[in-house]
Amino acid sequence: MELLSNLALGFQTAISPLNLVYCFLGVLTGTLIGVLPGIGPVQTIAILLPATFALPPVTALIMLAGIYYGAQYGGSTTSILVNVPGEASAVVTCIDGYQMALQGRAGAALTIAALGSFVAGCFATLLLAVLAIPLSEVAFKFGPEEYFSLMVFGLIGSVVFASGSVIKAVGMVVLGLILGMVGTDVTSGTHRFSFGISELADGIGFVPLAMGLFGIAEIIKSLERRDKREVLKSKIVGFWMTKKEIKAAVPAVVRGTLTGSLLGILPGGGAILASFISYILEKKISRDPKSFGKGNIRGVASPESANNAASQTCFVPLLTLGIPSNVILAMMAGAMIIHGIQPGPRVISSNPSLFWGVIVSMWVGNLMLVILNLPLIGIWVKLLSVPYRLLYPAILLFCCIGIYSVNNNTFDIGLTAFFGLLGYVFAKLECEPAPLILGFVLGPMMEENLRRGMLLSRGDPSVFFTRPLSLAFLLMAFAMLIVIALPAIRRKREDAFHEGG
Repeated sequence: MELLSNLALGFQTAISPLNLVYCFLGVLTGTLIGVLPGIGPVQTIAILLPATFALPPVTALIMLAGIYYGAQYGGSTTSILVNVPGEASAVVTCIDGYQMALQGRAGAALTIAALGSFVAGCFATLLLAVLAIPLSEVAFKFGPEEYFSLMVFGLIGSVVFASGSVIKAVGMVVLGLILGMVGTDVTSGTHRFSFGISELADGIGFVPLAMGLFGIAEIIKSLERRDKREVLKSKIVGFWMTKKEIKAAVPAVVRGTLTGSLLGILPGGGAILASFISYILEKKISRDPKSFGKGNIRGVASPESANNAASQTCFVPLLTLGIPSNVILAMMAGAMIIHGIQPGPRVISSNPSLFWGVIVSMWVGNLMLVILNLPLIGIWVKLLSVPYRLLYPAILLFCCIGIYSVNNNTFDIGLTAFFGLLGYVFAKLECEPAPLILGFVLGPMMEENLRRGMLLSRGDPSVFFTRPLSLAFLLMAFAMLIVIALPAIRRKREDAFHEGG
């Protein structure tokens, strides 16, 4: 009964006119940036963060969440029609989706991608609603020791599940922790790593860092590319699936939904990892694995369900424990902090309309997406013909206006440009910036809980190992490091991230 009353409160919040409008804008923007290769949800959320300051917190979060899971829908469109993933999690959809399109089954591929995403999104949102209160009650029993160990576990998870070199991912986390230390020490009041620059006294702003590393750096990288997009010329017909396709797709959707729901909750997981793992799993259990890559509908149904389920269950650790599980959730956490809301279990009791409103808005948003997705295919195909050189000047202009509007400070624009160039260097060195953002967000909270735990134990570090929950998180983090160090496991991890290549 309590769950039903909470969901009723969520519906009351989510279907208010203002929130409905911004939910629609969020999912529409998400689908748009999912369709356009080179502009992903990370970059878009980073660019739009300043625009959310004028909105109520619940409205801002509903819109940002809509952008995230809306991009999962849009990414499949270009994967199927153009063989170019509009979003990173749609990479594996290219493998079988485009082959289906060449065989005249583009309509069926788009239909199963939309319906699979809708089913997965609804299930994942229900799971989020069911797990919310039990997990938040557990979180209330956490002391500073448990929170510190949980954040260590989260950062190790981001390293293990990051694509590319583990050593580089560790280096990015450490750099993020160092950048998070810049500013005034809360305990002593002294400036740390500010180098006499008064603008750094309050620390490095989250918006310039995120917008530079993801927004500006992505623009520079996109200008280097000379991709020729060969849009499918034949008319898209036959949106209905055959009985054989339905029989093959339904179990794949169920498996993809369950896989994505689980991997979304894990620290460092998310839509990208879920789509890759679900595709590999589907191929492994298939009686005819050679049919994958030749237009097997299961190769579209499973990853598309998985990435949408994961994009919603990854809100579980953020909303209940206050721990972002991936870079986009780290940005959402940054948006909450900017609005004066501390992510974690107290959000449920202190601001229930925000908590349940965001959850229920995901149901509303998924319904909007399944209604919008197929009728707008023609418009999305036309947008693919717009040259990127015509888009980036407007994107840069909005970036600069947004950054300046946060603090009315030109220093922030220069800082964003610096991080944009740094992000471009990271891309050339094949260093993924996502662990850096997680380190930057979690670093100050880790330091605070570490110092608080040490103060309460009067300087005895063994307290982190004698409390059962704290010890459990540290042991899990250590186990992940040991496992990823094994050569066989490391090779399988690299294969998983390159399967779609």
